[in-house]
Amino acid sequence: MSDSLNLPEAARSASAGPRPPYDPGASLRHGRAKGEPRFPDGPKADPAGSHFERRIRSFQPRRSRVTAGQADALQRLWPKWGLDIDGQRVIDLGELFGNANPVVLEIGFGMGEATARMAAEDPGTNVLAVDVHTPGQGNLLNLADQGGLSNVRVGNGDAIILLREMLRPDSLDGLRVYFPDPWPKKRHHKRRLIQLEFLTLAASRLRPGALLHCATDWEPYAEQMLEVLTAHPDFANTQADGGFAPRPAFRPLTRFEGQGLDKGHVVNDLLFRRVPHQDR
Repeated sequence: MSDSLNLPEAARSASAGPRPPYDPGASLRHGRAKGEPRFPDGPKADPAGSHFERRIRSFQPRRSRVTAGQADALQRLWPKWGLDIDGQRVIDLGELFGNANPVVLEIGFGMGEATARMAAEDPGTNVLAVDVHTPGQGNLLNLADQGGLSNVRVGNGDAIILLREMLRPDSLDGLRVYFPDPWPKKRHHKRRLIQLEFLTLAASRLRPGALLHCATDWEPYAEQMLEVLTAHPDFANTQADGGFAPRPAFRPLTRFEGQGLDKGHVVNDLLFRRVPHQDR
């Protein structure tokens, strides 16, 4: 995990003259003073800090190489479209997006290509996309900017803290979890995201009728997802046979998924609805 990345402007003074053109694919390295924030106006390295208990995390923060184009997007667009998940306030989603359109939460978006495409094809739905991968955050911001996608916001940090501390009950119209880390070793299964406790938390933030959509190319994890979702009282399978769903047209085939299919991987989609509240 490199700590030597920096923004194009960080080592330049105000009198240094026009910034030379950059190669969007070039990586940024060196040039940042010790202790200086990696992205002064961008995502924080650890937004929640030590405010919350240390728990088993279902993700691994990856702050790897950032291209000049991604860094530029983080610096320019984070104040406008970024959200650091610090757990210190309850956010108003209408205020965050500037409208009252339905909001879908996407947990883990990789480099953001599929997220941007879905947002472009459904401009009436707001997408709050959360990840901890800095290059992906910058790439998604760049894609949203280039595509004029005002319905995308990028969250940085732990989605559990976002759900538990920062979102109101019944505030989400959908939840997407595409290709989460399968944690294939048995001793690591406790790190898998789709488990009973997570589903109960997610259900409390999903409106009745909201769609929970998961996809994975790791078959043992797919079976576990199906088992735990089927058993959960707050969710109902949209498939009459109680099994996996065909890939819906609105979920684009990603480059990562295509590579897996070329290797013979089987991709399973799960589409479950949040059922009406039992006490209403």
